[in-house]
Amino acid sequence: MKYALFSGCTIPLRVPNYELATRKVMDKLGIELVDIEDGGCCGIYHELINELAHLAMAGRILAKAEDMGLDIMVMCNGCNESLIKANKKLKEDSELRDKVNEILSDFDLQFKGKVDVKHYVRLLYEDYGIDKVKEKVKIPLDNLKIAAFYGCHMLKPTKIIEFEDFEDPESLDKLIEATGAESIDYYDKKMCCGGYVLAYDKDAAYNISGQKLENIKDAGADAIVTICPFCNIMLESNQRAIGSHLEKEFKLPVMHYPQLLGIAMGFSYRDMAMEQNRVRIDPKLFEG
Repeated sequence: MKYALFSGCTIPLRVPNYELATRKVMDKLGIELVDIEDGGCCGIYHELINELAHLAMAGRILAKAEDMGLDIMVMCNGCNESLIKANKKLKEDSELRDKVNEILSDFDLQFKGKVDVKHYVRLLYEDYGIDKVKEKVKIPLDNLKIAAFYGCHMLKPTKIIEFEDFEDPESLDKLIEATGAESIDYYDKKMCCGGYVLAYDKDAAYNISGQKLENIKDAGADAIVTICPFCNIMLESNQRAIGSHLEKEFKLPVMHYPQLLGIAMGFSYRDMAMEQNRVRIDPKLFEG
């Protein structure tokens, strides 16, 4: 299996441990990743301001992958929605496609609509298969209770993403269970992390994330697993600030899914760059 990797903006700059763990785990699974060089931004933040700007930015990435002859794998939920939405619009609307291709001609690129976009969770769930993931597990993490956090933009809008029912998803839960860990239920599991309102109203964002952290803690989770860099930033990097805002202390470990899977596959704590996680994760957590 071979995919064009689009790492986006946030991951390389703010959560490099996510990218490092993902690359090592995918290589061990036999999934080859080829970087989209000079990928730039997916354009998600331009969508509501200027549709053509968003489509041109996303179209540029899609066209680069087309030139590589590879479907795209993403690690960011926002990039997932942005690229899938642009891909669908440009395939279906010839007028928009012509406008975008006029812009892309300045870069010697052309969107032809020949590639698909998949979040790595979807790739592992649909294409690679849960059973094959289980076969790679060397150290079952059957002592852990994990709170799965899907985020919004891997599943929504459902009519465009066309993956799982947002009201009843199971892909991440199944992938967590493939490591031997228990994926626990908790109140408001499907709700947003609050990240999208952070720039507009920090207090509201912290209240949303704080409520989620409280619910996960009350459910008895040993750790949270995220699959989106910004959800991770909200629940981990901002966890101390959220605690101060609410006058509470959480100390809830937060892991990227590839870190959890990597540990189960036999990678070391350092291999998975766990020392870079903002909320310290005791290595003894994985010893049973």
